[in-house]
Amino acid sequence: MTSIPETHYAKTVDGVHIAYQVFGEGPVDLIFSFGEVSNVDAQWDLPEFASFMRRLAAFSRVVVFDSRGNGLSDRDLGNASFEAGMDDIRAVMDAAGSERALQFGYQDGGMLCALFTASFPERTSGLILLNSSARGLWAPTSRGAGRRRSGTSTWPGSTRGGARSRMPNGNSDSSRRTARWTRPPSRGSPGTSAPRAAPGR
Repeated sequence: MTSIPETHYAKTVDGVHIAYQVFGEGPVDLIFSFGEVSNVDAQWDLPEFASFMRRLAAFSRVVVFDSRGNGLSDRDLGNASFEAGMDDIRAVMDAAGSERALQFGYQDGGMLCALFTASFPERTSGLILLNSSARGLWAPTSRGAGRRRSGTSTWPGSTRGGARSRMPNGNSDSSRRTARWTRPPSRGSPGTSAPRAAPGR
């Protein structure tokens, strides 16, 4: 594949519009769930990530999406629970015509994929986790609890909840490309562009 895939929208049961792309023609469907930050359009500006996606498309039909509140999806989260996140996956699978798929979770997306796999085994052919974890916060029972007593990152220059920790130092072009992931989209999702009723109506 050489061109950027078209972005489509799936609608969840609670009315949130989820942006997704489909590419690749492999024999198995693969649902890719991002971590805390995503943008299905801006990902193609990052050469390393674009190459990774194209490698996945070499053996599978990839469906990648922005979870609610991220990227090109509706910024109005509605319900932000893990159950709602599972419905994001279900809605995208239904819209893309995928009955059963590999669930590939990257970072925080791994927790969501693991829960979806356990809840809907009939729609899951396998589970892949990359840089994921069982929980997002420190706890006394966490592995290595004696060495780390804070939920913040110990990596130099990292910040909580942002793409800053993923920006290579000294490379302004790469930093600008990565920053696109956290900016408001230049074109709104169907939910953000639709007129909203006045409060109380």
